[in-house]
Amino acid sequence: MSFEVEGKLIKKYETESKSEKFQAREFVIEVASGNYPEFVKFQLTQDRCSLIDAFSEGEQMKVHFDLRGREWQGKYFTNLNAWRVEKVSQGAAEAPAAATGDGAFPSASDEPSYSAAAGSDDDLPF
Repeated sequence: MSFEVEGKLIKKYETESKSEKFQAREFVIEVASGNYPEFVKFQLTQDRCSLIDAFSEGEQMKVHFDLRGREWQGKYFTNLNAWRVEKVSQGAAEAPAAATGDGAFPSASDEPSYSAAAGSDDDLPF
């Protein structure tokens, strides 16, 4: 399950070595949600621990993450496992438009138009 969310970086923690072969780093972002902000903690693991080094607390970011859950000794744990982070400019609400023909994903303006058959009230394309 892959998700993404935008928010302001509130806190980033140091990388912790959980075992000889496993390291993790946590960070918290503030997400605007209704009347009250949500403070959401994410986890980076292994070689991804350095992904937030370039970010400063207070900076806007977009986090791409997966939900991870496991059972251990009869208790259940859920992690928000971040795998990509991006800087978000304060004023830009939309991504820049992609140029056509460069292999980029199509946008809504690339959708083909369908015209209704002559004399038909049905405008569905099938």
